[in-house]
Amino acid sequence: MGERVPDTAAEAFDALGAEYERAFAELPARDEALAWLADRLPAGARVLDVGCGTGRPAAAVLDAAGCEVTGIDVSAGMLALARARVPGARFEQVDVREFEPPAGGYDAVVALFSLLQMGRSDLGTVLERIAGWLVPGGHFVLMTVPGDFEDLHVDFMGRRIVVTSWTEEGWVRGLRDAGLDVVRSGTSVHVPSEGMTEEHLLCVARRPAELSAG
Repeated sequence: MGERVPDTAAEAFDALGAEYERAFAELPARDEALAWLADRLPAGARVLDVGCGTGRPAAAVLDAAGCEVTGIDVSAGMLALARARVPGARFEQVDVREFEPPAGGYDAVVALFSLLQMGRSDLGTVLERIAGWLVPGGHFVLMTVPGDFEDLHVDFMGRRIVVTSWTEEGWVRGLRDAGLDVVRSGTSVHVPSEGMTEEHLLCVARRPAELSAG
């Protein structure tokens, strides 16, 4: 019998729905980073949540802080939950590789575990796109599972998915290659109520202020 055909990201997260939110409800490093970001953004700041899932916690935290939040995701099921949980934010079903942002840029972009299900060639392009969407001085908060693997088939919460990542050094290099300054990076360990323990990587990067002419 052959290997089970992996789910697409949309299929996997349509199926997982609110169960994903419950499984990752307690991530201190993520929550600290979101609080740090919210403290630095003025009311009305424009924020993009890439792979917003159910809207919790990122869209909810930043909406509560008075930001103008847009969330994008490929999962219709997740977006239905997000619209109900965070009615003050705007949500759109679209892949980050195809998203066309409005003019004006974003004061911050957040991507929490949402860049795992694409190849490395796409990762580099997406990081460059995100860097270009930020206003000068804007922040990018990234969280992912670090490692030297590409197109790895794994079982995740009962679904079969394909994942790709870099080591911490690779992510830092990728962010810098995209034109961002890395403010900080570091790893933490998540011990879920059931399943395998995961290492998580948090990177905070910033688009440099544009140099003055002359």
